[in-house]
Amino acid sequence: MRVITGLARGRRLISPDGEAVRPTADKVKEAIFSSIQFDVEGRQVLDLFAGSGQLGIEAISRGARFAQFVDLSRVSCQLVKKNLALCGFEDKAGIANTEAVSFLRTTRQKYGVVFLDPPYGKGLVERALAYVPDVLEPGGVVVCETAWDEVLPETVGALRLAKNTKYAKTRLYIYRSEDAQP
Repeated sequence: MRVITGLARGRRLISPDGEAVRPTADKVKEAIFSSIQFDVEGRQVLDLFAGSGQLGIEAISRGARFAQFVDLSRVSCQLVKKNLALCGFEDKAGIANTEAVSFLRTTRQKYGVVFLDPPYGKGLVERALAYVPDVLEPGGVVVCETAWDEVLPETVGALRLAKNTKYAKTRLYIYRSEDAQP
């Protein structure tokens, strides 16, 4: 697991032990950032279900102003902290050891990019996605990573599905706020 490009290009990140955290494959991560490459620079990013923090860290490396990492697991939050230190990004990030929906319901911050990559098959994407429009900046983008057979809706509040792509056992859903549609 490595940072693909930007300030921390090539930096190897610490991977979690066991199967509690499933890191995003490099091919999928490249597809994500290829799809949102012009949406990241200068934005605030929210990495829900952060795991190792690799999506938010990749965003910082590519010019995001700040990334907020949220994970219920204390071990995952410690892993994010270590990976941020490896890349020298500690001053561009915050870490919240809490449940994703609780965070979404209480934060007053707005984000330009939101990543949702929870454990597959538990309905966590759907639960969290319902609250994401409330924390998304106008023109913002939301990236959801699910199991290949999970189905997400075409619209969620002011969000409209812009892309739905399958990569092996993974499916990416990319939503854009309706004010960003042509």
